[in-house]
Amino acid sequence: MSILFINGSPNKNGNTAELAETLMNGKAYQTLNLVDYKVYGYGQSFEDDQFSQIVEKMKETDTVVIGSPVYWHNMSGMVRNLIDRFYGPVPSGALKGRKFVFLFQGAAPEPWMLEKAEYTMSRFARMYGMKYEGMATTSDEAQRLSKRL
Repeated sequence: MSILFINGSPNKNGNTAELAETLMNGKAYQTLNLVDYKVYGYGQSFEDDQFSQIVEKMKETDTVVIGSPVYWHNMSGMVRNLIDRFYGPVPSGALKGRKFVFLFQGAAPEPWMLEKAEYTMSRFARMYGMKYEGMATTSDEAQRLSKRL
């Protein structure tokens, strides 16, 4: 089984990456750092846009894990931009059969923030045919969720 971790933090080796390591629990996985890719905003069209490369990598894996720090009470702009870009060019069900996990790392996020993130990411997973395995915000949650990978 192959696992792709999409790191939505500008800090490649920060707390979000650390939470991913806990989730993977010794499993082999590939990391894609969004900060290394040019993904322009929804509605923009530039030749050097790399959105389609990210989608292709997602299609080549069995499990997709997206991680984000909590910024301004929500997921990072890079993660939000990535999922916004799916609408339109990526057909519904395009990632069918894959597992999906969301890591939402931050200092004491409030319950309403977690609810909104959970709703958004579970809806994203369903829309594109992935099985939503859940969201982890702490090391303990990541360890429990690791068993589903």
